[in-house]
Amino acid sequence: MPVLHNRISNKELKERMLAEIEPRTTISFYKYFTISELQAFRDSLYQKFTELSVFGRVYIAKEGINAQISVPSKNVDALKALLDATDPALCHLRLNIALEDDGKSFWVLRMKLRERIVADGIEDETFNPSNTGEYLKAEQVNQMLDDPDTLFVDMRNHYEYEVGHFENAIEIPSDTFREQLPMAVEMLKDNKDKNIVMYCTGGIRCEKASAYMLHNGFDKVYHVEGGVIEYARKAKEQGLPVRFMGKNFVFDERMGERISEDIIAHCHQCGTACDSHINCKNDGCHLLFIQCLSCAEQFEGCCSDICREEMKLPEEEQRFRRAGRENGTKIFNKSRYRLNDGLNITSLQSIK
Repeated sequence: MPVLHNRISNKELKERMLAEIEPRTTISFYKYFTISELQAFRDSLYQKFTELSVFGRVYIAKEGINAQISVPSKNVDALKALLDATDPALCHLRLNIALEDDGKSFWVLRMKLRERIVADGIEDETFNPSNTGEYLKAEQVNQMLDDPDTLFVDMRNHYEYEVGHFENAIEIPSDTFREQLPMAVEMLKDNKDKNIVMYCTGGIRCEKASAYMLHNGFDKVYHVEGGVIEYARKAKEQGLPVRFMGKNFVFDERMGERISEDIIAHCHQCGTACDSHINCKNDGCHLLFIQCLSCAEQFEGCCSDICREEMKLPEEEQRFRRAGRENGTKIFNKSRYRLNDGLNITSLQSIK
């Protein structure tokens, strides 16, 4: 029986990946379709991906598949052929190719079964995720951005929106998709006469969000085909103005792809213009936050003096301090503090 999961340490796998000379291509894809035999589907795909030396994260649920992977560049065509042969729903599947890519995005293949490929918190059995809004291609996106009767709605997390977004896009101030869906309905309830354009990183969240908006009585709903990744690629290929400002956050070692030269975020420690995310180097914290080079040197890659000091303690003392600690969120979210301050951040007038 072949091994259907990894048995080598992450440290060794990462060292192997970094030592690779052969070029790799980072790819993301998803598809909403019905999978009946989940375990058999997962095990078969795991074996075939392993044969192609695929690394990355793949989530499989009854509602479909969601993947962020890297593959040796010579095997990209073989990957396409494999997906075409796996299920009719995956034939000619759109693959989102990374814009900035050194191939060092993943070092292990993790393929997991989930309740949903995107956790949405939807309990309504009448909801149909396949009844989605209309796709918009890059040229159509730019046209919609100039339409005063159109609202662009960012269905990504706060830390993604903070470093990059479409011009005048509305932020849904949350760090979970399940919270954003009802918030979007509430925030936009007085704008059902407008065109509503949803977007996200690679298309998977905004596609489901568009279906949810239709389910909740919005009629003119659209979503950006392939998300920010595909929009930026097509706009640049076609010589169109790129209307996405800043950096597109990605969920791998790179933590971001530069879309435009605009830096619209700020270091969370000193306030200087910066859009580089980092995880606090203190193993008892690992907070995701934005840090400039100067503060990275001053705080040694940590989010605070406390974490910097704790990181230097003997390992036994560090473990003692971490024991029983409630870490809460691992993300610095300014919108959460603004909400606590009672400020109005949902006003569409202040955004448009």
